[in-house]
Amino acid sequence: MNTLLSIETRNAVLLTMAELLEQERAAIIKINKTDLDAYNGDDISMYDRLKVDDSKVDEMIASVTHLASQADPVGIERFSFKHDNGMQVYNKTASFGSVLIIYESRPDVTVEAAGIAFKSGNKILLKGGKESLKSNLKIVELWHQALKSNGASTEWVEYLQFNRTETQAFLEKPTQKLDLIVPRGGERLIAFVKEHANCPVIISGRGNNFLYVHNEADLDIALKVIINAKTAKISGCNALDKVLIDKNLPNKEAFIKTLISKLKEFNVQILGDSYISKFDNVEAIQSDDIWYKEFLDYKIAIAEIESNEATIAMINKYSGGHSSSIITTNNAVAETFMENVDTAAVYHNASTRFTDGSQLGLGGELAISTDKLHQRGPIGLQHLVTNKWFIHGNGQIR
Repeated sequence: MNTLLSIETRNAVLLTMAELLEQERAAIIKINKTDLDAYNGDDISMYDRLKVDDSKVDEMIASVTHLASQADPVGIERFSFKHDNGMQVYNKTASFGSVLIIYESRPDVTVEAAGIAFKSGNKILLKGGKESLKSNLKIVELWHQALKSNGASTEWVEYLQFNRTETQAFLEKPTQKLDLIVPRGGERLIAFVKEHANCPVIISGRGNNFLYVHNEADLDIALKVIINAKTAKISGCNALDKVLIDKNLPNKEAFIKTLISKLKEFNVQILGDSYISKFDNVEAIQSDDIWYKEFLDYKIAIAEIESNEATIAMINKYSGGHSSSIITTNNAVAETFMENVDTAAVYHNASTRFTDGSQLGLGGELAISTDKLHQRGPIGLQHLVTNKWFIHGNGQIR
């Protein structure tokens, strides 16, 4: 087992990594181009996540630089207690040990998620998808350079070149210590990991995010938020998939026509319930199963709904537990919605696209958890720790 690196060494590795990412910027983008050219699928969201350009490299550099500036999450005192027998008791944060990150198509995860786990004092095992192999190996090579130049073992960051069968065998009978697994990807990947893992798993689940246009909504805000949440980044798990429009919304028909027109400017496929499908450019929803689906595509489903209460019930039945938003000028209605909708993030008059570690003040994220243990929503540096009890005595017995 690797002994915990000092915070000074961990920070130095992160800052060296930032320098190397800048130095090797052109090489990373060139190598990523070979991964992009080799990708022969038709999944546009997968392609979008796979692509590395200058702005993606900028984000990688910003991520590790910010991590280096943050306080050490390990060893923070959470609780202390002086026992009446004289023992001094402390509860402090502690690293997990070894964290396995399994992910698809996103070379930036090789920097951002690995950086968060590393800063938290963990050994990192990375298992990326075959579609991003060359990009990932180049970035891991930079991790190893950063570690070596700061006198740290390259064992702190390890890339696992396993196929599906080898990955299953490793999950069921790990050949090295494994304390936590974080799968980042589609529902099939997450189900595969949950089925075969023999240690705790943080579920970074599906999006399938809903937005409710209440009958006291500011319609300009509603249009702006829906278009942003749906079209700004269709590959994001925080993108919008479903819109519910209050049946008593004033100027409802005019609003719906405007919304359809604006969505069509972005070539969004629009699916509608029996009411919405009467409008031009809308296809009728054929099955209620559509309400469970995360699209990750230029596709949206829209329905009319009775009330805030009906909306809450519908979201709690169908959503992925990720993000939801209400557009209303009525603060009491918004509060009822936000308190009762069972998603990791709830919004009032804002886009679901902000469910992201950097946007919510964490400086980055390991994953966005749709589980309720041990952390919900974006998992940042301060959340990737467990805890440990430290008890100091001088011979006390019970």
